[in-house]
Amino acid sequence: MRQILKIAKAELFTLFYSPIAWMILVVFTFQTGFVYIDHLEELLQAKKMGYQFAFLSSGIFSGGRGLLASVQNYLYLYMPLLTMALMSRELSSGSIKLLYSSPITSSQIIRGKYIAMLAYSLVLVAVLMVYVVISMCIIENFELAPVLAGILAVYLLIASYAAIGLFMSSLTSYQVVAALGTLVLLGLLSNMGKVLQDVEVVRDITYWLSISGRGNEMINGLICTEDILYFFIVISMFLTLSVLKLQANRTHASFSKVWSGYVVVVIGALVLGYATSRPLLMAYYDTTETKRNTLTPNSQAIMAKLNGGLTITTYVNLLDREVYHGLPKEVNTDKERLKQYIRFKPETKLKYVYYYDSSSNNRRIQMVYKNKSLAEIAEKEADAMNLNIKNFLTPEQIRKQIDLRDEGNTFVRVIERENGQKGFLRIYDDMTKFPTETEITAVFKRMVMKLPRVAFLQGHGERSISGDRNRDYTLFSSVKTFRHSLTNQGCDVESIDLSGSKQIPKEVDIIVIADMQVPLDSVSKTKLDAYVANGGNLVVTLKPGSAVMENFIAQFGVKTIPGQLVQPKMDDPANAVICRPTPQGKALAPIFEMMNKGGHPAYIGMVKAAGLIMAEDKGFKGIPVLLTDTSKTWNELQTIDFINDTATLDVTTGEKADRFVTAMALTRKVGAKEQRIMIVGDADCISNSGMKPPIRRYGASNFNMIPGMFHWLSYGTVPVDVSRPNSTDNNISITKGSYNVMKYGLMGVIPGLILVGSTILLIRRRRK
Repeated sequence: MRQILKIAKAELFTLFYSPIAWMILVVFTFQTGFVYIDHLEELLQAKKMGYQFAFLSSGIFSGGRGLLASVQNYLYLYMPLLTMALMSRELSSGSIKLLYSSPITSSQIIRGKYIAMLAYSLVLVAVLMVYVVISMCIIENFELAPVLAGILAVYLLIASYAAIGLFMSSLTSYQVVAALGTLVLLGLLSNMGKVLQDVEVVRDITYWLSISGRGNEMINGLICTEDILYFFIVISMFLTLSVLKLQANRTHASFSKVWSGYVVVVIGALVLGYATSRPLLMAYYDTTETKRNTLTPNSQAIMAKLNGGLTITTYVNLLDREVYHGLPKEVNTDKERLKQYIRFKPETKLKYVYYYDSSSNNRRIQMVYKNKSLAEIAEKEADAMNLNIKNFLTPEQIRKQIDLRDEGNTFVRVIERENGQKGFLRIYDDMTKFPTETEITAVFKRMVMKLPRVAFLQGHGERSISGDRNRDYTLFSSVKTFRHSLTNQGCDVESIDLSGSKQIPKEVDIIVIADMQVPLDSVSKTKLDAYVANGGNLVVTLKPGSAVMENFIAQFGVKTIPGQLVQPKMDDPANAVICRPTPQGKALAPIFEMMNKGGHPAYIGMVKAAGLIMAEDKGFKGIPVLLTDTSKTWNELQTIDFINDTATLDVTTGEKADRFVTAMALTRKVGAKEQRIMIVGDADCISNSGMKPPIRRYGASNFNMIPGMFHWLSYGTVPVDVSRPNSTDNNISITKGSYNVMKYGLMGVIPGLILVGSTILLIRRRRK
């Protein structure tokens, strides 16, 4: 060990007596200071503008634009310059012969050189720690643990680059060639994750070998054994190759012996890497305070109940618009979307099935290929994407396995338990596309417990759950491509008709009565009254001026305020009103609380809405859920045309300016059960077209009404509550003066001192 340390010490002295090491340190300090100061400038501006903060620690250091992520992106530029002379200098000057003749092994030489690089790397890490210390002083409740995990990732990445550079330096006596060779090798390793991804036999190995983004999870606060072991395996592999190279030069070993040694080392590393990347052999530690890199406790509890085998089969249609997500070359990328769940059930089997059939979401196919058969279209599409059509099942073949026509033959995953239970995960028509934790956990939850059965009353002019009219409720109830539909949140949805001898099924948990146009007949009323008397939960939606609905809600002690609500705004219809969750409403469901977070609180937009009040005591407790916002609002009794006419407040007619309740929750005790009823004063706000109200103001999120209502009505069963604790590092103590001090200090004074000090040192060294 003493010999190794001597070599390391000598290498460090040589390194710091060269301008390269100092130049890199100066540039590194300036670049990191620039990125850090840029973040502080943004925060200072946001603070002056009154914005609220959350997760400040991770915002500065991790994420796509964080300091550590930025460092990771340009580290590869520094290391070739640092490592190019490690062995090349010895080879070109002939000093390697002195080392060979001394009682020092090849392993000791390599390890000594490498320790020197590790020591220099600590200097770079020390620069990063300066920003950590500053952040601890200016950010309240600074989240240190994930930042330290990220710095560890950066250090391991530097160590890996150093091992690669040391190996390349041992191959040639030309330093420039060693530097270029290191850049080329790093480039190859960075892009290795794209190599042979369409070949199933080797795709996992090449994907594991890729060094690109390897530190991302640790930078985000999640320490995984796969990543830690990856760095150690890569470092060990290149150091071993370096030792073999020196030993071959020393003993003049034959070409076959040298390369056989190289092959054994590389294959051994790949085997180890493949083994350590298997889910069953992986372990995790989430360093974040809110465990944001891990499934929420609710999801973990559900996964723990999934006993027995589990298979997730992804069906990929060649003629589907979203086919590229599941192509063979994208399989490993696609598997990452399920990684958090595989972590808690590592024995899960993942399969991919490829086929072609007509798809419901690809109009391009219909426009481009006219008068051609499906087989001809598929062959041309496969040829265009450089795919083998023989790897795709025909429509007849896939239907023998599973008939996906009800799913539109779109990208879909089928989750199947060992006991035969099945569930579907789909792609949705929104910006996110793929299921989030809410939707995925809902599928699993449906397998381990009974979820709500929701029935929509029909036969009295109510909104349909199968129609395509603007007023219908198809979108929020059963459309498979809408993320927030009840179907995708785990509920069973159906229509019920209470005429004749038909009864309300005992399994029904919630009944939706959507703006009846004609009164209930006596037979239907008797059945519904019995359901309500027994404590059944209801959703009731209405429009102002409906005598039928006014009479219906009277049994609960609720009535509407005469007229429709208006809230005049520039360029928006006057009868389009903005409603926000009340403090009591926020307590009913997490989604209502979430609507108030951020710089622009979300709202529910309603058009031609009715205000609701508790008029009589019918045994129900009324809870206001939505309230019109602070803009001037009144109940308009005269104006009908809100496009060509102007609504004005006329108190003599009974119009009154106020804030009005537009959604009311009712509760009462029926035996041991708490009965829950939700009444909404605008039946259109959750209709097919009403999800997007004609209000130009930012923040309309009518779809939040669905998870909010049904979370409360189902006693928290659906949607699955995946909310997390709020962050505590939400405040930063920074002023313009302190910002300027840090700016000039980090970007000018510190790099300048290093530059001046290194210049003096090098000049004095040269004089000696």
